[in-house]
Parts: sequence; C-alpha cells; structure tokens
Amino acid sequence: MEINDLTQAEEEVWRAFPLGESVDFRTAPDEDIALGGGWGPERIVRAEVLRALVLNGPQEAGEIASLSLAGARVVGMLDLQYATIDHPVRLRSCYFDEVPRFYASRLRELNLSESVLPGLTAHAMRVDGVLRMTRSRFRGVVRLAGAKIAGSLFMEGSRIIAPDAEEPVLQLNQAAIGDDLRAAGLSTHGQIRLSGASVAGSVNFNTAHLSNPGGSAIDAEILTVEGNVLVREARVDGWIGLRGARIAGRLDLSYATLSNPGGPVLLASSTTMGELWLRESPPMQGGLVLRSAQIDVLLLEPSALPDQVFLTSFAYTSLIPHEPAERRLTMLERDGDGYVPHAYEQLAAAYRRIGDDGAARLVQLAKQRRLRGTHLWYGRVWGYVQDATVGYGFRPLRACGWLLSLLAIGSVAYGLHHPAALKPSEAPHFNPVFYTLDLLLPVISFGQEEAFAPAGWYQYLAYALIITGWILATTVVTGVTRTVSRQ
Repeated sequence: MEINDLTQAEEEVWRAFPLGESVDFRTAPDEDIALGGGWGPERIVRAEVLRALVLNGPQEAGEIASLSLAGARVVGMLDLQYATIDHPVRLRSCYFDEVPRFYASRLRELNLSESVLPGLTAHAMRVDGVLRMTRSRFRGVVRLAGAKIAGSLFMEGSRIIAPDAEEPVLQLNQAAIGDDLRAAGLSTHGQIRLSGASVAGSVNFNTAHLSNPGGSAIDAEILTVEGNVLVREARVDGWIGLRGARIAGRLDLSYATLSNPGGPVLLASSTTMGELWLRESPPMQGGLVLRSAQIDVLLLEPSALPDQVFLTSFAYTSLIPHEPAERRLTMLERDGDGYVPHAYEQLAAAYRRIGDDGAARLVQLAKQRRLRGTHLWYGRVWGYVQDATVGYGFRPLRACGWLLSLLAIGSVAYGLHHPAALKPSEAPHFNPVFYTLDLLLPVISFGQEEAFAPAGWYQYLAYALIITGWILATTVVTGVTRTVSRQ
C-alpha cells in the first residue's frame, strides 16, 4: 500500500508506526467510545491499512516499530488470521465496526483496552506477552478457545453482552495462560467457558457480575489453576461448574451472592483444591454439590449454607471456624443424598483433630439417630431404647442414672414388703438393696435372688427389673464396644 492512498488520519498512523510513537484521536479523556459509530473521517482508519502496517509496514533503523493507536474508528474487518506479527499491537479506546480476526495468529502483545467491539475471534492465538482487554465492551462473543498467552490476560471491568448468542459469550476452553487471569469487575450476560483451561497464576473474578440465569455462569470442568480462584464480592446468577477441577490454592467465595434457584449453584464434584472459603455471604440460592471433592481446609460459615447440599464421599482435613456441633450438623441434615455415613465420620474426625471430643461424640450420636430412621420398625424401637438408656454408648452416664433409679425403686418396694424365703432355715438375712442388685445385674450374684420369692405385683416388679437389667447391660456393652473401636 502506497502512502498516497491514505487519508490524513491514516497517514498520521503510518508515519508513527516505524518510530513506535502513539497516535491519539481522542478529544477528551472521558469520552464515550460507544458513540464511535458517529465519528467522522478525521478519526476513521481502515482495517486494511492497519493490516498492511503490522504485516509489512515501514521500518526505521535504530527504532522499534509498533502500532499504537487510540480513539480511532476502525472500519472494515481487521483480518490477521494465521499472521505472525513481530510488533506490539495497541488499539486502545477504539471503535470497531466489524469483528477482528486473530485466529491462529502469533503476536508479541495485543492491547484492546477500553475499546468497543462487536466481538473477537482469536481461537488458537498465541501471545508471547500479555493480552489486555481492560474495560473493553463487547457486543458479541469473545472467542479465545485454545489460546496460549505467555503472560497475563487482563479483563478488569470489561463487559460482554451478546443477547442473541447461542454459545458461550467468553470462550477460554483449552486456553493456557502463563500468569494470571485478571477479570475483577467483569460483567457478562451468558456463559463463560473455561473447561480444560490451565492458569499458571490465579483467576480473579472479584466484584464481577456474571449472569446466565438457569444455566452455567462459569463452566470450568477440568480447570487447572496453580494459584487461587477469587470470586469475592461477586454476584453470580446461574451455576458455577468446577467438576474435576484442580485448584492448588483456594476457591474464595467470600462476600459473594450466588443464586440459581431450583438447581445447583456450585457444582464441584470430584474437585481437588487447597481451600474452599464460604464466609460473610448470604445463603446460597441453590444446591451445593461437593460429591467426591477433596479439600484440605474448608472455611465454611453455617449461615452461608443453602437449603440443600450433596456430600457423598466428600473429604476434607480441617474445618474452620470452630462452631458447636449443633450448628455443623445442619449441613448434614440438608444432604440431598439422604443419610451419608461418611459425612458424619468426616465431621467427627475434624472435631477430634482439634481435641473437641465432646463435639465428636455429639456428631456420632446424631449419626446413629439418623441411621435409626432407615431401619424397620423393630430396629427403630431397639434404637430408641439404646438412645434413651445410654445414648448409643456416647452418653454412658445415663445407664448409671437408670440403674440408680431402678435400684432405689426396688430397694424401697422390697424394703417395705420383704419377699418370703424359699427355705427359711437356710435363707440369709434379707437385704432389699442387694436383692434388687441381684435382679438388675445378670452376671453378679449376691445370693439374694435364689433365696427369696416375691408374690403378687412384687413378682412382676422383679420380672421388670430383670428385663431392664438385661437391656441396660446389653446397651452398656454395645456402647463400651463402640467406644473401644473408636479408640
């Protein structure tokens, strides 16, 4: 392309390119780029001119050429598919009439910050530096699937609104980012797809507003993040999918508002992560799915829990902050998978690790009570007996109370009315206390029961003491056995 074919605005850009100088057509620092469709010829640059510059533009000895343009309206399609571009490309605060194409291209650096675009096609693009799209506004789909970015991807404060799109509005599936994905304050209306992506640094969605009601706001199956995933103070309408993801650091949902009524709000089945933070947040509106997930530290405040959780095979090492067992049991009672013994064992183990054996026993007791509801009627009856007598072995002092009460009843009854001796000449002196102990304790004998025979209702009282003694003895043995096996 000859310089004589250029407009005045294009000629200014052409002359600045070999010197690496910037051209800025903006009339005010805060002008609205969305009005760029009405800009006149003095700010219009044809896409074919920009393409010619970055592919075969003039060079200046001793200078580093770069395309640095701001405040321009780019007309036509900027088509750089399969191109290898050795110069930085900075198109800041520009208005694009058509979707630029960077499919399978390779660039040193690309900066589209604060620009307004009808979309972006950049599948399999490679960027040796950083990709900046800070505060950019997209009216269509942003396609970065399979992109490889050596540095960070910057999308802070950007907006992607594609109301007619039938595909994810931000496509980063199978992308590889060598540093951070920085998208604090991002606003999207549609799905963000991160499935199969890898991020060597952290992912930051703090203060973002991600909306896809009834669908997935973030689909990040098998995502790999070597740092943290931060969603603090964000608002998410739709579900977050992290099935099979691996997060070396923490998933931080503190202060976030998560809503997907009638479905899962956080789907993290088979996920492995260092920490999960759920604190200082309103209750989730939707289900929390943690089936087969493995987490080292679970920071979970009971007030953040949704009405339904799914915890089958969920494993964690530490549970903070320390809360009474009664508050933690609420999570297990809301398990949509029903009675999950493993969930109770996990919670009891977490309490034992911090030395709170009392809370661990309460959890084990709650487990037995929940299990009782799954038995047939006769099993439930026997369960109620064990619960009332010794609390399934977790409250052994109850047996002492029952025994002392029955001992008092029997001692008073038989003290007031001595049973007749079977062989008066051979019978020992009658002692109502030891006679009652003989009836209550099935193993120990004081020689009283064999020597005396009550009559009338005292005989039925003796039968009742014998039966309750056997029940107490059996439940005590069961409790002791359970306690020994726990140790």
